Amino acid sequence: MNKLAWIGTGYMGLPMARNLLQAGYPVHVYNRTEDKARPLTENGAVLASSPREAAQGSEIVFVMLTKGSAVQAVFEGEEGLLAGLEAGSVVVNMSTIAPEEAQGFARQVEQAGGHYVDAPVSGSVGPAENGQLVILAGGRAEAVTLCQPFFDILGKKTIRFGEVGAGSSAKLSINLLLGVMAQGISESLLIGESAGLDRAQLIEMIGESAVNTPMLAGKKDMWMNEEFPAAFMVSLLSKDLGLLTAEAKRQGLELPLAEAADRTYADAVRSGRGELDMAAVWLELKERNENR
Repeated sequence: MNKLAWIGTGYMGLPMARNLLQAGYPVHVYNRTEDKARPLTENGAVLASSPREAAQGSEIVFVMLTKGSAVQAVFEGEEGLLAGLEAGSVVVNMSTIAPEEAQGFARQVEQAGGHYVDAPVSGSVGPAENGQLVILAGGRAEAVTLCQPFFDILGKKTIRFGEVGAGSSAKLSINLLLGVMAQGISESLLIGESAGLDRAQLIEMIGESAVNTPMLAGKKDMWMNEEFPAAFMVSLLSKDLGLLTAEAKRQGLELPLAEAADRTYADAVRSGRGELDMAAVWLELKERNENR
């Protein structure tokens, strides 16, 4: 069985890499802070001292990092991923980045003799732990097909949208909806409560309506208890909305809801809520109205 490599063991990367290990695949893992990767040794992972060491001898190298600059940092240099990449190997970048960044990384991988797939995911920590993510893939069909057995472990569905960059475009699209929905629910709760309505009944109403969403079921306790342990941090969604609005401007599109959500989540980060769950946008809006 060929070796796999996994680079990035944060909130999402750790459970995803663990699922590959539990499926019986040999995985060499690298994380800049080694202690965050160490728990995977209990599942049989081998810790690598550098991205280069992780990539050496690997058929597929998975990358799951927070942003494009972090990806570039593990790609480059004498100890970087590209320095250890085997000819014909596939680099699967599951990070959420701009489509142009994905295309740039693809060129670097191809120059090093490998193949590149951008495959960000829809879903947060719970689906990552349970292998229920949706894989949003972009890249050559044969490269995506080669990765499919592993995608089937990591997720419940893979959608190939086209060539490299298409997966990243899809991720920005779905995260726009994610941000708008969370802000919309928060605003509905705030306007209802300001009219004297009970928050629990408002949540019940939304849950029984045509606009019910699995997000509500997953986060209703956060809104009820005003406690927001992170499944998907405000800071990460804010970063994604910034990428989305920049891409919209590049394409000459006017997206008023995207621009409004971008401002709100950026304000939440500036207010010190960046490490809370994205549902904490409710706190930002509540405080804003209390201070009016």
